[in-house]
Order: sequence, then C-alpha cells, then structure tokens
Amino acid sequence: MKQKLFLWVEEYLFFPNLFQRLISILLLPFTLVYMLIIAFKRAKSTPIDFKIPIISIGNIIVGGSGKTPLTIKLAKNYEDVAVILRGYGRKSRGLFVVSKNGKILTDINTSGDEAMLLAKSLPKATIIVSEDRKKAILKAKELNCKLIFLDDGFSKYDIKKFDILIRPNIEPTNLLCLPSGGYREPKMAYSLANLELQEDVDFKRIVTIYKDETKVDILPQKLILLTAISKPKRVLEFLPKNTKMVAFEDHHNFTENEINDIKLKYKDYSFITTEKDYVKLQNFVFDNIYLAKLDLEIISKDKLSLINKYIKINKI
Repeated sequence: MKQKLFLWVEEYLFFPNLFQRLISILLLPFTLVYMLIIAFKRAKSTPIDFKIPIISIGNIIVGGSGKTPLTIKLAKNYEDVAVILRGYGRKSRGLFVVSKNGKILTDINTSGDEAMLLAKSLPKATIIVSEDRKKAILKAKELNCKLIFLDDGFSKYDIKKFDILIRPNIEPTNLLCLPSGGYREPKMAYSLANLELQEDVDFKRIVTIYKDETKVDILPQKLILLTAISKPKRVLEFLPKNTKMVAFEDHHNFTENEINDIKLKYKDYSFITTEKDYVKLQNFVFDNIYLAKLDLEIISKDKLSLINKYIKINKI
C-alpha cells in the first residue's frame, strides 16, 4: 500500500490522469500562495559573494534528476573541491564534515545516503552536510577548499554562484508548481540559470551492472529492483523487462524487519539496487544482490568550457 501511494503521488505530480488533474485544479489557490512566496524570497534576496567559485547543481522539479551523478562527474575534474549538501534523510542535524580529502569521518546515519555516496565516489574531495549552506561554505573555506559544488542550490538566492539546472529528457505534462504539480519554481526559471543541461541532449546516462565488484552482462530472469530513490521507474529502463520493483520513498532508511519481509516474500528472486541505496543496504545480508552503477557521458562538451571559464575568473 505504501509503495502504491508513493508511486501515485509521483504520477500526480508529473504525469497525472484525469482524476489527478481535478485534484491539481482544486489545489490551485495554494499553488498561487506558494508562487508568491517564491517570488518574494527571490525579490528580497541580495546574493553574498563568498570570494570563492561556487557551482550549484540543481533542478526545478521535485525529486531526482541526476544531480548527484553530475556532481560526481564534474567534481572529479578539479582539486581542492568541497561538495556541500543538506543531507536529506540523515538522522543528524547541524553541520558535519562527512569526509575530508577523501577520508570518511562520519557514519551514514550522520551523513545521509547522498553525502555518503559522494564521499565514497570522490576520494580527493571534502563533503559537508548542513541545513545552513552559508555556514558550510565558510567551513569549506576554513578547510582550504578552493572550489565548491553546491547540491540543489538553485533556490539559495542569497548566495552568489554559477547555477546549473538539469532538465529531464521527458518534460512533465503537469506544468504547475507545488502542490498542484511537481515544479518547485515556474518553468520559466530555466532562463535564469547560467547553464542548462538536458538529459539525452547535453548528457546521457550510462548504467553498468556489477556483482561483488565484477562487471556482469547477463542478469537473472527473476529480478527485483529494491530502491528508495525519487522516480524509481527510470532505473527499470536499464533492466530486463520482466524486472519487478519494490520502491520506498526517497531517502528511506531501511529497517531489518522490512528487509527480512522482502527477502521472505521474494525468496526465489535476486535483487538489484542503485549506488545511493547500496550505501544503506550493504549493512544487510543478501545472498544474491547486484549493483547498478550510474555514470554520465557529457555530450555537449562545449558547455563545460563555460564552467571552466567561471572557475578561472572567480578562483581564489
């Protein structure tokens, strides 16, 4: 039931049926209030120049769009990098240095799943979680970082930065803002970004399957995708057509009882999961689990020159 509700909400936000569209229309007064608040926040904000290049990677729709893999792809190209994120789903509050120059300093309960994935994927970077991004930027400077990647920072209007917005390959049919639709800002906000990257136009996803750190080309016929990411159906595009899915809400922290129930219900199946999920699932015992590793291939390499130009102009 919980999984069905979660998938129903995602359908309502992005690709609603007729009944869901009626609900969306009924919520329009709340959407107008929400949009006025967004406009007011943007109008009253004066960006602070922290005297360090800050690259924000974000989107204007709810949920995942490839921000974390794009951050990993770009951050690998630079030295003395800090990645700052809120740390959704973590059991801690406040500012924590998750890793410093690749040395992991916290556990996943403190960091959250995305921050731990970044820490393990970027062995030369410093990863910081904080609800207050400005405090985290000052901390990164204190740690002698020379370049900052800001996860999901488009709405931080009071920070001077280079804004990259990721655009999905298939645009939602529901173009309304929350709560009537899945947009966090009006669609025209794409024009306010310094750089727009659209999936399958400027970059494409590449998924490689591993088992016990060994690449595999053939997967079992009876396969379950076990995941707690936003828009989980997008992973199914890279898996065999008969793959079943057990999905939880984004950033869900799996419990032992949940995992035991799933393994019992699907005892004849093998499991496959994403890297973001695996940093949590590796604490549980699975007889047969595969890992779908996501990478990005940049198609529009000329757009990367805009990032390098910004960094060169604003470097310390």
